[in-house]
Amino acid sequence: MKRIATTLVALSAVGLVAAPAVAAAIVRDLPSDYPYPTGAWSPYLAGALIGVLALLALALANRPVGASSAYADAPGLLSRAIAPRWTLSLPYYKDEPPKVSWTLVLVCATVLGALLAAWSGGELNGAYLQDLWIARFGQDSHAWRTAAALAGGIIMAYGARLAGGCTSGHGISGTLQLAVSSWVALICFFIGGVMTAMLIYRL
Repeated sequence: MKRIATTLVALSAVGLVAAPAVAAAIVRDLPSDYPYPTGAWSPYLAGALIGVLALLALALANRPVGASSAYADAPGLLSRAIAPRWTLSLPYYKDEPPKVSWTLVLVCATVLGALLAAWSGGELNGAYLQDLWIARFGQDSHAWRTAAALAGGIIMAYGARLAGGCTSGHGISGTLQLAVSSWVALICFFIGGVMTAMLIYRL
């Protein structure tokens, strides 16, 4: 295990140095920066840095990057503040009492990081509806957009807990460790995403 950890640290260090240069080279070879406006963060650089983060998390903290358990801890903390005895009597929270976990902190930091990226990249425009959504459903579809986002989030979170991981847990950390179940889950994520997008925007 020590040798594996040392290898992961070394790979992380190499990746931390090489990722920005590789990402920059990829961006230079692209025909245009569409659909990313000037100033926006490069998705290639951000993706490379996420890979480095996943390696560092495994090597230094022995924890995979994931997010779905935060959506169990957050309502559990709220429920325990209101009805602690009832909350801790639930089967799930008996085994895993709600707490301010590293995953919950990661999700909060992700929201703040997204806000920082949007602000620094000139993409913080306050728009609630995307152009693609407006073209499909019109300017006055705020209620439908809200309902769709809430329903999709609930279904996605339930599916992630059922599958034992989300797009971060399976798609990044699991595939990084060459877990077969994670590769199967990742393929299903893409199939589900494509089918849902076609259902919403093509029908």
